[in-house]
Amino acid sequence: MSNTPVLSCVVLPILVVSLWILTLGCARLPEVRYLKPPAEPKGGLGMVNSRGRVEPGRAKARLARRLANSKVDIRERAELEEAATGRPLIDGNQVTLLYDGPETLGAMLNAITAAKDSINLETYIFEQDALGQKFADALIAKRWEGVEVNILYDAVGTIGTPEAFFTRMREAGIQLCPFNPVNPLRRLGRWRINNRDHRKILVVDGAVAFTGGANISGTYGHGSLFRSRSKKPTALGWRDTHLKLEGPAVAALQWLFVENWFSQKGEDLEPRAYFPPPVKAGNQIVRVLGSQPGSDFEIYRAYVLAIQQATRSIHLTSAYFVPDVQIVKALVGAARRGVDVQIILTSVTDSGLVLHASRSYYQELLQGGVRLFELKSSLLHAKTAVIDGLWSTVGSTNLDLRSFLHNKEVNVVVLGDAFGREMEDAFTEDLSNSLEVTAADWARRPKADRVKEWAARMLEYWL
Repeated sequence: MSNTPVLSCVVLPILVVSLWILTLGCARLPEVRYLKPPAEPKGGLGMVNSRGRVEPGRAKARLARRLANSKVDIRERAELEEAATGRPLIDGNQVTLLYDGPETLGAMLNAITAAKDSINLETYIFEQDALGQKFADALIAKRWEGVEVNILYDAVGTIGTPEAFFTRMREAGIQLCPFNPVNPLRRLGRWRINNRDHRKILVVDGAVAFTGGANISGTYGHGSLFRSRSKKPTALGWRDTHLKLEGPAVAALQWLFVENWFSQKGEDLEPRAYFPPPVKAGNQIVRVLGSQPGSDFEIYRAYVLAIQQATRSIHLTSAYFVPDVQIVKALVGAARRGVDVQIILTSVTDSGLVLHASRSYYQELLQGGVRLFELKSSLLHAKTAVIDGLWSTVGSTNLDLRSFLHNKEVNVVVLGDAFGREMEDAFTEDLSNSLEVTAADWARRPKADRVKEWAARMLEYWL
């Protein structure tokens, strides 16, 4: 069969987009900054808890006690990660894993309903559907009770949401701030339409926080096959992972919200107890990482460093996987030195270009010894990793150039094998709902698919 239809449907749009980019004055793409050899530890481990900063020697001893039964010494890695990211560890937290829409958004609504002082919400998507209306009603009800409510939403992520939806909340007394409005006249200063706020943060009363991959959208109205008894592919929602945090780490997420709010010249925040005295809520040690365009790429650095330092296993769940050269090199290098490297990707997508760009990396990864799996039935939206069973991360960051270069993102790193076991259990569950992609099967894919992969790869920077 002729490939002419494929060429006309894929290659010609690329030429059109390329000409459009040139007309915008983008003669060349910005240089991608790759991570240099791991930074040297600064001689101490930064850690804070409910009582303030922990002396470096005690911080090391505390980390050693918490990880006494681990087969891998994580202390040096923790120092390297701090040198690379500039963010300290935070002790004394309770971190709860949440799966899919019903559990995640249900927990968020419960926290909103219980709010007494303030609610700060930052989201990429806030749709006007049944679920979005439920959130809007709950937020308006709390504002009528006297709770301060501030919402920061991305202007592109909510481009399909009618302005009347936000006007209703604004008229109820809620403060709203769109991130980088599509109309440049609505934001004074330098206009950067390609830079987006992809974070998902909810902080209630400065005491409980949520972050991860879930947006406020009807696509989360149902669960996926994850831990489903029926395993029937009907009325499935997106597969996602989120975190609920209590303890001193909440202040770090609150600060990311406040900092971003004022970066967008939002209205002054009403004086409230946004940063109450921190209280110990558990024994989990975390690191909160926030990245943004033009920053030091803290989340990217943490990912690359963790992969480079892995000795036993690397288990990634990646919704939109369009990696850069260094991440591919690190994954293949780990597999070749005997590390069990497995990645769960999606087979159902809301972006054909991203799917084909992702698959353009399969051959190189498979040849390098990386095992690839595609989740069945549900659209995968989770962005998680567990490495060596004790370094885990959940957040908003996709393993692609858009997340690393153009988006504001947030990830939480959790150290410890107890939480690592929970992450491994979730990864194993997702594996049971996935099909492995083998090198032999991949070599037999149609030529038309190869053309689509090549074409999508050409546009990876803009996806």
